[in-house]
Amino acid sequence: MTETTVPTIETNNGTAIPQLGFGVFRVDPARTAEIAGNALSVGYRHIDTAAGYHNEDGVGEAVRASGIARDDLWITTKLANGDQEHPEDAFQASLDALGLDHVDLYLIHWPLPAKGVYPQVWRSLISIAESGRARSIGVSNFQVEHLERIISETGVTPAVNQVELHVEFQQRELKAFHDAHGIATEAWYPLGGGTLSDAPQLRQIADAHGKTVAQVILRWHIQDGNIAIPKSNHRERMVENLDIFDFALSDDELRAIAALDKGEAGRRGTHPLKMG
Repeated sequence: MTETTVPTIETNNGTAIPQLGFGVFRVDPARTAEIAGNALSVGYRHIDTAAGYHNEDGVGEAVRASGIARDDLWITTKLANGDQEHPEDAFQASLDALGLDHVDLYLIHWPLPAKGVYPQVWRSLISIAESGRARSIGVSNFQVEHLERIISETGVTPAVNQVELHVEFQQRELKAFHDAHGIATEAWYPLGGGTLSDAPQLRQIADAHGKTVAQVILRWHIQDGNIAIPKSNHRERMVENLDIFDFALSDDELRAIAALDKGEAGRRGTHPLKMG
């Protein structure tokens, strides 16, 4: 079992979240225990799942088999879109599937603004946090308008907003709002897909450091203050993605990566206003 060297970010409620985690989106439920177990064995201590991934039970199995103390792990799960009418029951179902008495972070997976119940859902998450069953609560795929509404209506600011974020979609306006309100920025799809490996600027930086393009991108996330959640079914890639703490990007390299931002044109996933 490998000791992790991943730095942490302190959230606005005082918890410390590992800045590099392992995601299980689209991981086969039948293989999740094996794959998440591999991630834990090579050094990850932060696992990100969701009710909508249908593999929470596999994550729980991996946690139990790992022998790692629960206090040394950070487990995130999310409220499925279809469960927004009964978040308390859905949360308990997630705990039961994971086989845990608490999670470290519970997120509203999507705001679903057309449904319009996300402020009430946020109040339910506040109650869940107050019960001690979630150490931190947050949101995913929320835009500024959604964040402003839940903060103004409840007085409670999310610890985290997990959003699509990669070098071609850097979400600078949203990140500025996060920074102003003490919200940690967590990146899903942090590597932005295989096409980025062909970007000459990234290849040049990678060659200069003797690293892969994926390692350069993940290092950029770390230095930019993001929490990154890469995924892989392959143990060697898991190890590679962790091997980013023995080099640093220069200011010039950071500027070159900043110039790759395409704004909204760089979005690869569904726009939050079009979900649900």
